Amino acid sequence: MTTAVAAPEPTASLRLGTPTRDAFGRALQALGRTDERIVVVDGDVGNSTRTEWFAADFPERFFNVGIAESNLVGVAGGLAGAGKIPVAASFACFLMCNAFDQLRMAVAFPGLNVKLVGSHAGISIGEDGPSQMGIEDVALACSLPGVQVLVPADEVATHLALQAAIEHTGPVYMRVGRGDVPVVYESADECPFALGKAIRVRDGSDVTIVANGLMVAAAVDAHRKLAARGISARVLDMASVKPLDTAALLDAAEETGALVVAEEHLAHGGLGSVVAMALAQARPTPLEFVNVGDRYAESGPGDELLVKYGLTGDDIVAAVERALARK
Repeated sequence: MTTAVAAPEPTASLRLGTPTRDAFGRALQALGRTDERIVVVDGDVGNSTRTEWFAADFPERFFNVGIAESNLVGVAGGLAGAGKIPVAASFACFLMCNAFDQLRMAVAFPGLNVKLVGSHAGISIGEDGPSQMGIEDVALACSLPGVQVLVPADEVATHLALQAAIEHTGPVYMRVGRGDVPVVYESADECPFALGKAIRVRDGSDVTIVANGLMVAAAVDAHRKLAARGISARVLDMASVKPLDTAALLDAAEETGALVVAEEHLAHGGLGSVVAMALAQARPTPLEFVNVGDRYAESGPGDELLVKYGLTGDDIVAAVERALARK
């Protein structure tokens, strides 16, 4: 019996929604009203991370440390040590790459209650270019012992993911994006989000597509196209990369016999890697992967980059066909 929580299956095509960074900003603003322990530390990019909305309501609980991400993480750790619930936000590449040693020693090693939010993740940020594309962030976050890692798909999922992160005692990393993303969940009732649990967005019996972030919408698109070819594809939203819903993966492997993992991340160390490790230990299964590969992207319109680097529903369909050929 599967442990993945099922979401209702809508019949209409997915509509375009707001960026997950905006959803994070509004969720943070709302949560700030419920708990005075919540404080925010930002690296002078509050107008991009959307922490400026929290700052407008709670200026005494907002700390802009400037373009100094290592210091940002150290300050967040100190605030957590003093009993606060700090949300440390910056671009994913700045937060995870620039400040990795501080994350290791000031947050992960002592297991402090810091919530890390990396915005502008993935290649979909577009024209800002590869220097600001966080495509290593999930791998880096997963490598830190005790750090939970979340990659929500849309606005509703982001609200619920941040709430779950705040309620969890211990360090959490959450990834959000810059561009508008399709709406996977129309309401919280359709998104049974929980740490360590997958959400079954679409049902299917021939193959399972495991995705997170904006690739969940691409997986739903692939589900529709595969259905037209007579292929029944299950879609799992694996927003919780760590802890991973291994039971849902094993059920998918047993019941569908092949899996495709889709993520807006480098090939190594992200969702594909943790899924492969989980299945290799318990039930080896034909696997295919849709990701950025072992390369950096370039500057350009986000939608065009997703096509060029193989992160579309059509690319998932092709990966499904390869996986099915190996069953």
